[in-house]
Amino acid sequence: MKARKIEIMDTTLRDGEQTSGVSFSIAEKLTISQLLLEELNVDRIEIASARVSEGELGAVKAVTKWAANNGHLQKVEVLTFVDNGVSIDWMLQAGVKVQNLLTKGSLNHLKHQLKKTPEKHFAEIKNVIDSASKEGIKTNVYLEDWSNGMRNSQAYVFQYLDFLVTQPIERILLPDTLGVLTPDETYVFLKDIKEKYPNTHFDFHAHNDYDLGTANALEAVKAGIDGLHLTVNGMGERAGNAPMASVIAVINDFLPEVQIGLKESSIYKVSKLVETFSGVRIPANKPIVGENVFTQTAGIHADGDNKKNLYFNDLLPERFGRKRTYALGKTSGKANIEKNLQELGLKLNEADLKKVTQRVIELGDLKETVTQDDLPYIISDVLASHTHQDKVKVESYVLSHSKGLRPSATIAINFNGQIFEEHAQGDGQFDAFMLALSYIYKAQGRILPALIDYVVHIAPGSSSDALCETTITWQTNKKTFKTRGLDSDQTVCAIKATEKMLNIMEGKMQEPSSKNQDDLQKQEEVSSS
Repeated sequence: MKARKIEIMDTTLRDGEQTSGVSFSIAEKLTISQLLLEELNVDRIEIASARVSEGELGAVKAVTKWAANNGHLQKVEVLTFVDNGVSIDWMLQAGVKVQNLLTKGSLNHLKHQLKKTPEKHFAEIKNVIDSASKEGIKTNVYLEDWSNGMRNSQAYVFQYLDFLVTQPIERILLPDTLGVLTPDETYVFLKDIKEKYPNTHFDFHAHNDYDLGTANALEAVKAGIDGLHLTVNGMGERAGNAPMASVIAVINDFLPEVQIGLKESSIYKVSKLVETFSGVRIPANKPIVGENVFTQTAGIHADGDNKKNLYFNDLLPERFGRKRTYALGKTSGKANIEKNLQELGLKLNEADLKKVTQRVIELGDLKETVTQDDLPYIISDVLASHTHQDKVKVESYVLSHSKGLRPSATIAINFNGQIFEEHAQGDGQFDAFMLALSYIYKAQGRILPALIDYVVHIAPGSSSDALCETTITWQTNKKTFKTRGLDSDQTVCAIKATEKMLNIMEGKMQEPSSKNQDDLQKQEEVSSS
């Protein structure tokens, strides 16, 4: 059986722009229009409301000029009003050829907002349709508050539809204006209408106030609807409209008898662009386009993916131009680590993998996630840290930095079981730490190596909670060597690197033979690798 075609009209640039605080510039509207029609391949776009502003007029002119030059002009629509021809004059200036005429779809709206009889309203609508037709403008008709009309004044709705099907219009647009319909109601209402008017094209326009926009769109298609109105990222007034990505995925996966021409692989690209232009951030857990939706965090899930893809469903990320990732954090297991190492082209033996996994879990307790870019630093830190014995340990420290006062540090150092404490002030917290440490060493007749270089690395693309790696270069009277520290706090990184230096130096002081000098050199080389 031939698949039934469903039209997709995107209304991101009209209804979506009614999201609080959102206003697209002329260039942004043009760019989004081009992507929607040529990249995403939607059937139609609703880009503005007539009469809004001069800026809106300029944006619509830019879109229609481009659309006319590229064969898309009949796919560009604007919302218009029953206003004695004012909207039509605006359309003529803007170059638009299709109007979506806003009319009353419930008796409640008609009586209390317009204070008119159905007959009067219908007569005015006919005049607008006729005037538009004379100007070469096609008409679709919105029935505002249609969902409440079906609930509370069905006789009026069907009276109105009986009138509309006699008019020279292209489509009838049925909005759930306040987002109040349940899926069952959506199916029943639209089924009744399609059975009564089988040859008329009906669109369904869902709002998401109860988070039922996607479910209602699915039921609308089941009921025989001919077209759906959607927005990128579910943008729109109040809780927004039915979201493009979710609705398309649901229809493609659960209604194989229905055909949609939209390109799934372009959904994410367009979604991210609209996020940037609108300033409305996509929730991390938003289906299809959210940051986390193709990320496995639990180790058991990554393990299952290694074993016949036990945690996969039909929503494969590649369908939407995305990739599955495996988060690193306190719930990570070895499987997560291995997946990320594979991406980096790295492989560890079982013992080293266990050490790295444990370190990732420890770091996950300090920050929400560890990124794949952090892994090389963690591997270097963990594997190098086991090349010397910990004879010196920084037991505790208090670092302070207050405006108007010099930074200070109070530290406690454990030398083979004996605790030494000291306090100092410096030009920074780490400088204060090093001064306090030098006082302890000086009291014991020891000399610390000179710090000659200090470099902090943060993984590319990281944010303020990123892991950082501090590499410090030390110099004695005989040797220059490096140590590294890893943590989400830069000062703590430096302290960890310093602790490694102390242990290397302690090993040198307690093992002065030429053989041990060779061992020291090897330790220094590993710490530098």
